[in-house]
Amino acid sequence: MDRGGYGQFCPVSMASEILCTRWTTLVIREMLCGSTRFNDLRRGVPRMSPALLSRRLKELQAAGIIVAAPNPQGVVEYRLSPAGEDLREVIMSMGFWGQRWIESQISLKNLDPSLLMWDMRRHLKPDPLPTGRCTIQFQYPELPSAKRNWWLVADGGQVDLCGFDPGYEVNLLVRTPLRTMTAIWMGVASLRHEVEAGNVELEGEPAIASAMKQWIGLSPFASGKRQVA
Repeated sequence: MDRGGYGQFCPVSMASEILCTRWTTLVIREMLCGSTRFNDLRRGVPRMSPALLSRRLKELQAAGIIVAAPNPQGVVEYRLSPAGEDLREVIMSMGFWGQRWIESQISLKNLDPSLLMWDMRRHLKPDPLPTGRCTIQFQYPELPSAKRNWWLVADGGQVDLCGFDPGYEVNLLVRTPLRTMTAIWMGVASLRHEVEAGNVELEGEPAIASAMKQWIGLSPFASGKRQVA
């Protein structure tokens, strides 16, 4: 990685030369969330090109922030080094700062169903759901048909995300505009309020619907206190 950008000995300057290139902090965010494989990292940064992701991973390896090694199946996995793990507090602090100070209407202009559902998949809490396979369909009626329907399938404590009908019986259908679901996920809007207002429709097993607040698992930054309207 070229570190000649600022030419200052200040540690803030040196850290910025590594971390402040485009997409870098988001790649680290994905790894802090548990993604280790290239395709999983891509799902967390869907607008980042594969070529640029590959380049950033090589730069982070050169900087000693991540290590790459094949798993027993021969698939390369990327993991944070101790230096990379030490960035957890930095990245979390950035997220809470954004939650606190960035105006919510600006954030809600950046709607992306694939990223929202990927985040929901890895934060969903399966314990409140019935034992055995449980399929929850999310439908965003205003989106084109290719992006309108998503399925979260919880089975044995594991959660999978499908962008196509997996063919299982749907235990609960959640129908809502993407903007509303994103606002709920971010902690900007209340699930209970949006359901009572008719902005979120729940069809299916009443026990799963009533426990949605427990199993949905909001953004880790949703608890941050906002200082802006």
